[in-house]
Amino acid sequence: MQRPHAILLALLLAVPLPVMAATSASYKTKPAKTAAAKTVRLPDGLIYTDLKIGKGRTPKPGQTAIVHYTGTFPDGRKFDSSRDRGQPFEFALGQHRVIPCWDEGVATMRVGGRRKLVCPPQLAYGERGAGGVIPPNATLDFDVELLGVR
Repeated sequence: MQRPHAILLALLLAVPLPVMAATSASYKTKPAKTAAAKTVRLPDGLIYTDLKIGKGRTPKPGQTAIVHYTGTFPDGRKFDSSRDRGQPFEFALGQHRVIPCWDEGVATMRVGGRRKLVCPPQLAYGERGAGGVIPPNATLDFDVELLGVR
């Protein structure tokens, strides 16, 4: 991964901060045409929709999740994408190395699955934002594909 992208990625995902409430019809991915398309709203504000249910294993806390993702604002503007770089992103699940929305949203995925996460500010970067890229109190949308677990 190139250094500027590594720094941006570290700023965007490494420091969990409080964030905001969410609704989003922005990122233009089509939900699966199966029961997988059900949208789930959790009490803490995380909203997710399975775009594809994986058939592999589910990551356990401490294991490394290997994902491709695209991050957008609710209006559809893209702010980051591992897909664009052609480089999957890896993180230790449940170790507070990514925003809380990711730890929580990826924890119940299966390898091969793809999920849209709508991350309210309190589960993303909160009042501080991140790196001049994410404004304060921003709701963020992520299209996340779980490629593997180790």
